[in-house]
Amino acid sequence: MVAETIQQIAIWALPVLAAIVFHEVAHGWVANRLGDPTAKQLGRLTLNPIPHIDLFGTIILPLLLILVRAPFLFGYAKPVPVNYHNLKNPKRDMIWVALAGPATNILLAFGSLAALKLLIGLDPGSSSLAAAVIMPLALMAKGSIIINLVLAVFNAFPVPPLDGGRVLVGLLPEPHASIVARVEPYGFLIIMVLLMTDALDALMGPAVRFLLGIFELLL
Repeated sequence: MVAETIQQIAIWALPVLAAIVFHEVAHGWVANRLGDPTAKQLGRLTLNPIPHIDLFGTIILPLLLILVRAPFLFGYAKPVPVNYHNLKNPKRDMIWVALAGPATNILLAFGSLAALKLLIGLDPGSSSLAAAVIMPLALMAKGSIIINLVLAVFNAFPVPPLDGGRVLVGLLPEPHASIVARVEPYGFLIIMVLLMTDALDALMGPAVRFLLGIFELLL
């Protein structure tokens, strides 16, 4: 049991970390391109994971989900700061900033799929050492596909401060946009309640399984 848990942590740690770091950097990079250098000035446009790590979201939450054998594994990093007022067209540009995170996770999932296909095609021959390297890498690539698809779907959930909520605020006319935006201080509380009641699995599950089905066909 303990050995299996350690193995799961070893397989999932790097894919989870890469997925959430690239997700946040994508937000900051697009914001910078659209006129807001806040993330760049604060040193958040880096793939060094240390500035992005959130103790609960990056470490504790994924570990808890592994330990309880949750149906989906996800986490989050410290949100990249974006100054809405620096953007050239704030309402429109916030949509693109928000979409950058999930879009990056989808791209990472495709990159992981390509890596998995390459690893599956490798023949270790009689070398047990090569097999011992290829198998863990293949499991990590498979894990990366899953975590990136889960993060893309999770962040598309239309509740601020998740990316889907930010997109919804950008698309809605007033006063509806302001009404949805006022949910943001309670967004993570809503998400945690949905997670603890298994409602989040019911809402996300069909979309995640649909995407995984497509990736299995492409494998």
